Amino acid sequence: QVQLVESGGGLVQAGGSLRLSCAASGSIFSINTMAWYRQAPGKQRELVASITNTRSTRYADSMKGRFAISRDNAKNTVYLQMNSLKPDDTAVYYCYIAFPTERPVPEYWGQGTQVTVSS
Repeated sequence: QVQLVESGGGLVQAGGSLRLSCAASGSIFSINTMAWYRQAPGKQRELVASITNTRSTRYADSMKGRFAISRDNAKNTVYLQMNSLKPDDTAVYYCYIAFPTERPVPEYWGQGTQVTVSS
């Protein structure tokens, strides 16, 4: 089992910044992908950014240039630096981890952290 604990959400004005953190604990395989997803009210959950254990990253188009994902493998922690925030970024942000070399592929989610951007 794996536990994911997010922190860093909150209320920020448009144009501001926030940094989310997510610490994973439990049975962590070294080959893994960590990611941030978000879900706004009435919308489907969407990928924000992902990062592999080799630090290969992928971003949703709307986040490129504003958000940066990083990780500390020694701490099993992933971060999301969010800059130039917009009201449309308001959502619950979820941390995610998967272990792609295992079958079936284990996937785990955090409980989510609220990010609210005021105009």
